[in-house]
Amino acid sequence: MRIYLLGFMGSGKTHWGKLLSQKLSLSLFDLDQRIAEEENMPINEIFAKRGEEYFRMQEKEVLHSITENNESFVMACGGGTPCFFNNIDFMNNNGTTVWLNTRMEVLYERLLKEKSERPLLKDLKDEQLKLYLVKKFSERRIYYEQAELVVEEDNASVESLIQNIMHV
Repeated sequence: MRIYLLGFMGSGKTHWGKLLSQKLSLSLFDLDQRIAEEENMPINEIFAKRGEEYFRMQEKEVLHSITENNESFVMACGGGTPCFFNNIDFMNNNGTTVWLNTRMEVLYERLLKEKSERPLLKDLKDEQLKLYLVKKFSERRIYYEQAELVVEEDNASVESLIQNIMHV
């Protein structure tokens, strides 16, 4: 069983990934963390030194490598992962995709606190952040909506997530 957790930055993919992997006794892969380890630098530094295009190529390579070398896992994908190189199709063809749909107000509050750690947000003023989030979310939504399972993060529990995943 391969479970890909999708959603906008700040939607809780890593949090839910940890809970799911423990409950299901599956390996957890955090895609951004894995890329940072392979590149030997944090994600925001990869963006700064090599650019987003380079990062997206690495993201695709690591996504494919983990998938091809592991039969079962939970993967916390980056917020943009499904939006590039037909990654959404690849994930749908190789496992179960779960979109953690989180309300914009919740995303804004979470990301306001984490802004300096996020390469796409770190240079935005607080008042620019909400406009950016709305714009970027509307661009990415078309990809998130292609997930096999949509979960409203407000109402999620690890038990309900597992139950929904098993019925896909």
